[in-house]
Amino acid sequence: MLSIELTSNNFIILVNQFLVNQFLLHKMLDSFEKIEIKSPVDLIISQINNLIKSGALKPGDRLPSERKLAEHLGVTRTQVRDAINKLQFYGIVRVNPQSGTVVNGIGITALEGLITDILNLEKTGFKPLVETRILLEKEAARLAAINRTENDIIVLTDALQSYKSKLHGGEVAVEEDLLFHIKIAEASGNPVLKSLMMIITPDIVHNFLRLKVCNESNNNKTIKQHQKILDKIIEQDAEGAISAMEDHLSNLKEFSQ
Repeated sequence: MLSIELTSNNFIILVNQFLVNQFLLHKMLDSFEKIEIKSPVDLIISQINNLIKSGALKPGDRLPSERKLAEHLGVTRTQVRDAINKLQFYGIVRVNPQSGTVVNGIGITALEGLITDILNLEKTGFKPLVETRILLEKEAARLAAINRTENDIIVLTDALQSYKSKLHGGEVAVEEDLLFHIKIAEASGNPVLKSLMMIITPDIVHNFLRLKVCNESNNNKTIKQHQKILDKIIEQDAEGAISAMEDHLSNLKEFSQ
């Protein structure tokens, strides 16, 4: 009996020691900072931000050519071009065919804030993107139903046909799907709404592909949903367009939870 009691006590001691060691290990791990691996494009944008902060780069200054930047930074010209395109989209720089890339003439503080916002947007999770998209999409559908023109109907019909053709051909049609939605935003008559959609579109496409949201089983369903949205816009049924869009995005909303 004595040996059994000693064995039991030893077991309890070992368990307690194990738990203490685990606690100390986790406490030690908490002292380490996670290493964030940034893409070359983000690093290029960050360097431009640092140059602006230091005063080495001012509004009106011209950036070196893509080739020279790529060679100096040790990246590809495509990566430099992607960074410049992103900065141009947000209005931080402008690209002139004759004079190259020039920093736009807005205040230093504004430039820093814009670049910080761009880099933070890259870290945004899928759920906030989806929530923002749903808000924009519903309003875009409502306004499109009110403001659409005959030309908008033609453009939307063509976009939907491209989407159908891609799916019926057995191909992934994420970009065609989102293009249809962008055309709805255009039909809304609100250019700011379209711009906001364009800002979050690249990250949505990335997450769609990464998380494999689209699959063959729901292709026919999404085609019908797109058609219903288009029908309501053609009929100028604003409330019906909102309802059809909400129904279309309900699965995406559930998926992002």
